[in-house]
Amino acid sequence: MSFNLANKPAAERDAGEAEKARLFDLWQQNLQRSKVDAARLFGEKNKRKSKWHEWMREQVAQLTPPEYASMVEREVRRLNSQG
Repeated sequence: MSFNLANKPAAERDAGEAEKARLFDLWQQNLQRSKVDAARLFGEKNKRKSKWHEWMREQVAQLTPPEYASMVEREVRRLNSQG
């Protein structure tokens, strides 16, 4: 099995490129909003103490589309790793 894109049919390559473009657009349009949402969730950490992680995961699970939820979750992890 080859993973070389040149070996794939043109329609499959075009579909892959279209998906990459869609994800890039979603990222560009939602980057700032995801940081704001992540900061809001992270800001609850001290208030919610040991229940925070479970609460935060529930909040992220409600976000749509799933790609946006992943953006927020990654930003929360980044904030959490900084201290």
